[in-house]
Amino acid sequence: MQTPIYDFAKKYAESKTVRFHMPGHKGVRFHGLEEYDLTEIRGADYLFEAEGIIAESEAQTAKLFGAAKTLYSAEGSSLCIKTMLAIAEHCRPDRSRRMLVAAPRNVHKAFINACILLDIDVCWVYPKEESRSLCSGGVTPDDIREAIASADRTPDCVYITSPDYLGTMSDVKGISEVCHKSGIPLIVDNAHGAYLKFLPEDMHPMTLGADMCCDSAHKTLPCYTGAALLHISESAPAAFLGCAKKLMSLFASTSPSYLIMESIDLCSAYLSGEYKAELEKTVLRTSLCKQRLEAMGWKFFGEELCKLTIAAGECGITGDELGDRLRSFGIEPEYTDPDYLVLMVTPFNPEADFLRLEDAMSHISPKQGAPIKFDTVPRAVVRLPIRQAAFADCEEVPVDKAKGRVCGMTVTCCQPSVPIAVSGEEITADIIKLLKRYGIDTISVLIP
Repeated sequence: MQTPIYDFAKKYAESKTVRFHMPGHKGVRFHGLEEYDLTEIRGADYLFEAEGIIAESEAQTAKLFGAAKTLYSAEGSSLCIKTMLAIAEHCRPDRSRRMLVAAPRNVHKAFINACILLDIDVCWVYPKEESRSLCSGGVTPDDIREAIASADRTPDCVYITSPDYLGTMSDVKGISEVCHKSGIPLIVDNAHGAYLKFLPEDMHPMTLGADMCCDSAHKTLPCYTGAALLHISESAPAAFLGCAKKLMSLFASTSPSYLIMESIDLCSAYLSGEYKAELEKTVLRTSLCKQRLEAMGWKFFGEELCKLTIAAGECGITGDELGDRLRSFGIEPEYTDPDYLVLMVTPFNPEADFLRLEDAMSHISPKQGAPIKFDTVPRAVVRLPIRQAAFADCEEVPVDKAKGRVCGMTVTCCQPSVPIAVSGEEITADIIKLLKRYGIDTISVLIP
């Protein structure tokens, strides 16, 4: 029997490629837990009915993040996102009609999947500030205030992504104040920002007023892939706490990985110790790297402190081309697209990684490119509820022949799985233009 997954991982590990991408441990031996891969044996507790060692560990992590309750996920933030929306649905005061969520367009596909499974309607929030990428759509408190006021009915919750994939940070504190003045809970997809709690200036959503948020611990912390945290705040409705585990179990595997949970457990101990000092050094080194690359003529985008988002298109090269050039130097980025290249940094990137990156970039000459002008994300023309369209009979057609048809299964740019066309929306000329921009040739549409 062949072992293609293991063989690929082994070959990649031995290549000594510099890892400016997830997961946070960067392939550095940190756990050594192979012997500790367990199941729900006596004394090992059970994640969804935790009352022993898992409950104890979750409580310690909740205290670390300033949450009333923290739930472990061994299935990434995707599981947390479904759970958070299920909690909001279960606890909303008026359940006489479908739940309505106000959200910007740069949501992860997991949000759309949750809307399909839970039969949720979405009131899309379109920021006044022009977007520079499908992946980036930082909203302001005013954007949220206007969306709430203009919605057909008061949204049951507001959902935002911050930081987003390109490193844009929204004003979570200001948005939370707008939400709470209207009596609406705020949910934050903080998948890329677990480390924000440990900066000299705490910027974590739990500190800034979110009612619930998720952290993809594996993205920026030394945890195994799939490790994530769902936090419920001290100020959230009390009902959120009582139903959280039960609702998470509806979407999750009954065999959660103990290795993943153990990696979270060990990581929490690390976070409570030397991590803050190491993170501060990493932030300073990342800033220095950015300054050195800017001196070479490279331009940047986004505010996130542990992410280097290069505006490649403004430097006379596409993000995809720049990614290929870096790979020739043994450097793998987190993400590339026609306009941008993203490099993710953690304390597990040693000085040698930064020097290698700076050397590689010095051998790639930036040129004067045109300022990136991204076509505005088209406003949705909704023809059917998301769930109804997703489960309807569909066919795959070329995008050139899709104009006027209704989207079947949601289409995303992968990665980072941000939707271009959502189930139930009419396929317009603007959407077709966007699909082509991201190299998508066919689309699922409803059969008339």
